[in-house]
Amino acid sequence: MSVASVMVYVDSEQQEAGQVAVAGSVARTFGSAVLGVSAMAVEPPFAAEGVIIEQTTQEDIKRLEATLSAKEAWFKKVLGLPSESIEWRWALDYPTEFLVEQARAADLVIVKRRPHTARHARFLDPAGAMLRMGRPTLSVPERVTELSGDRIVVGWKDTREARLAVRDAMPFLTRASQVTIAEICTSSDQDAARKRVRDVAGYLKRHGVQCQHEIRVHTAEPDGDYLVRLAFDLGADLIVAGGYGHSRLGEWIFGGMTQTLLQQAPVCLLMSH
Repeated sequence: MSVASVMVYVDSEQQEAGQVAVAGSVARTFGSAVLGVSAMAVEPPFAAEGVIIEQTTQEDIKRLEATLSAKEAWFKKVLGLPSESIEWRWALDYPTEFLVEQARAADLVIVKRRPHTARHARFLDPAGAMLRMGRPTLSVPERVTELSGDRIVVGWKDTREARLAVRDAMPFLTRASQVTIAEICTSSDQDAARKRVRDVAGYLKRHGVQCQHEIRVHTAEPDGDYLVRLAFDLGADLIVAGGYGHSRLGEWIFGGMTQTLLQQAPVCLLMSH
């Protein structure tokens, strides 16, 4: 398994290196091509009592197009990769919709983690995109500009999403010096949990992954907090987990662990849904 194509979303106003620098390091590790993606939607006319109060002009559209086009130079400078391995794609479109559409061209999609914003026309909803793309998503928190992936924590749950995440993370797992598989279970489920994590460890070892495993009984500490603490204790800078959520009336509803990791994890997350 390899990562031949990495896609990274770039905010049109972004100035910090962040997830773009991480995309560059991943590309250098795997010899990947990098596709940069950015979008801004044209706001529909705002009307009140049948009268248009505000609408986007042709001059506004030209400014948006110039902003998105000009971001390519900044993007390439941050990446620091040969130009033949870089592609820049932009559109006047809703950012989340555009990224979901473009993800067909990538093995891995890298996004900057940020809270959901009501300004849908300008900013990407990275968590919502993760649930729709059908591609593994590497979520990069604020102030993180590199990923070694030398030590990785896998948050295991015997679900389709966790199995996909482990498979999708294989290029990273096979390069790590230490992988820790952790399952959090009820006190009555410990024997079954041990069997499950042993199976996952055995599967990974057959792929050449150096791994260890552990289980933990549920406590008052939220499961996501435990994984974050475990990653800190082990010196891991990547957590692999299934991404759990669904849409209800246009709002994304996330499971407890997914929500905690997306909101609080100070390290990169690789999630699949």
